[in-house]
Amino acid sequence: MSLEEIRSIRLLKLEKLKQAGVNPYPVSACPDVTLEEAVDNFAKLAKKKRVTLAGRIIAKRGQGAILFVDIFDGTGKFQAVFKKDEMEESVFGLFEETTDNGDFIEVSGSFFTTKRKEKSLLAKDWKMLCKTLRPLPEKWHGLTDTEERFRKRYLDILMNEEVRKRFVLRSRIVSELRKVLDKENFLEVETSMLQPLAGGANAEPFKTRHNALDMDLYLRIAPEIDLKKLLIGGYRKVYEIGRSFRNEGIDVTHNPEFTTVEWYEAYSDAKRQREFLEKVLKTVVKGVVGKNKIEFDAKEIDFSGKFAVVSYFELLQRYALIPEPAKASMDDLKLKATQLGIKPEKGDTVEKLMDSIYKKTARPKLVQPTFVVDYPANYIPLAKKKEGSDTLVDAFQLVIGGFEVTKAFSELNDPVDQRERFALQEKNKKEGDAEAQEADEAFLEALEYGMPPAGGVGLSIDRMAMLLGNVKNIREVVFFPTMRPKT
Repeated sequence: MSLEEIRSIRLLKLEKLKQAGVNPYPVSACPDVTLEEAVDNFAKLAKKKRVTLAGRIIAKRGQGAILFVDIFDGTGKFQAVFKKDEMEESVFGLFEETTDNGDFIEVSGSFFTTKRKEKSLLAKDWKMLCKTLRPLPEKWHGLTDTEERFRKRYLDILMNEEVRKRFVLRSRIVSELRKVLDKENFLEVETSMLQPLAGGANAEPFKTRHNALDMDLYLRIAPEIDLKKLLIGGYRKVYEIGRSFRNEGIDVTHNPEFTTVEWYEAYSDAKRQREFLEKVLKTVVKGVVGKNKIEFDAKEIDFSGKFAVVSYFELLQRYALIPEPAKASMDDLKLKATQLGIKPEKGDTVEKLMDSIYKKTARPKLVQPTFVVDYPANYIPLAKKKEGSDTLVDAFQLVIGGFEVTKAFSELNDPVDQRERFALQEKNKKEGDAEAQEADEAFLEALEYGMPPAGGVGLSIDRMAMLLGNVKNIREVVFFPTMRPKT
């Protein structure tokens, strides 16, 4: 049957319920226990004369005088058995004639065990909680169209146990991160999502308009600037878990809205944050999956040992075969990019083109947890320069499974140096780099009041969920990824 034919039949069943004096969408449901509790406490509950359960019908078998019905409530599933001679004939008949797979019901009766030793409820009465008008996907095939899975995530998680467990895993990652940071006396804070200037990272922002204030605002691209202001205000350790937004392309590791945890610690630096991050991730991985090793993309990733450390330029030498990356000119990089099939974009700086080459040649080779250190100063304009160097910043990225999960650095607290870096960024923006940062005068003023030396870390929760969930597409770990509307 077509969808419209199925809907028409279900609408007739809906009307039949109403004619029988039944409210198909009552205000409340009153189950005594969850279905998981029903299974776990079966022996105790079996002593009661009446127990009420509630859930969605996911299977309905049998005909005539006996029906076997499986219900699911999000915690587990349970079988209810409807026998014609165990309830009023009209009540049994209404159930048989008006219910479908997908409907939510409440069912009351006594517990018993079937001949096949299956824990069950012998129904004495039932109540419609929600009459559905559309059929669920066929049980064994579910949603086979990947785009439909992402558009109709509610059906994807309902029909696919693996997907449902993956999002539980993602939630546990966030919980474990909070436990670790709270234990280390970090203060969880919330900073602004709407900002008069998009700062804290090199990215193109989403722009909106506030009517009452008659001003443009931007969805934040990172919480970094606000969190640093809190260090200036005297907090020693702060962190924020939340969304940021970047008006950039969509691919397997990028979604326009994404979730990170960023933390900042006064009187720290990049080296100590590397050590702390390694400790955090080992704790989180062990807490979430119960062991120190995971499988990702058919490879074993081991978190138990000391994470490797390698310089950015060394990777470019090794994998991109650039003899002296620090001295490479724009012409040198354009030639190398062309050889690798990378098309230079208008407004590309030396640092951006070099990074594109690194991402194409080196980063995919870094499977085991690896800290990449010593980046060009103009590549990370909010990072402090490395001691004794005018060209490198004291920064690192953590790469696992071939993609970046963390960016971190010793935070720049010199207001004069920061102003000069912003000036270079604005020059790059005028020359066509849409992702370059604008000078943030409010932040520069705050820096002039003094910010203590600090180390900061930004960790992608989405990508950690990809790693621990063993999936290679970010849309598999975002409940509702950004999608082009169906035409």
